[in-house]
Amino acid sequence: MIRSELLSALARDNPELRAEEVEQVVDIFFDEIATRLAEGGRVELRGFGAFSTRERKARVGRNPRTGEPVDVPAKRVPYFKPGKEMRERLNAD
Repeated sequence: MIRSELLSALARDNPELRAEEVEQVVDIFFDEIATRLAEGGRVELRGFGAFSTRERKARVGRNPRTGEPVDVPAKRVPYFKPGKEMRERLNAD
């Protein structure tokens, strides 16, 4: 599902909201998650899962074209852990 499909589904399920309002809700939702993660926090949505960040250590990589070593700096990357209900739903028979 892409963003436009999500907006369409929300607009269809909430006909009392204008398209601009639906888009604003989605923007706020994603902005709040991104802001919290940027602050080093965690976002937990019960039944769905939890967003957090993980630390990646600095390392020496390789340029695939030349094979030369390249320093890759330490960084934080987003991480998602699905909740129990999500895992059960995905693996239902």
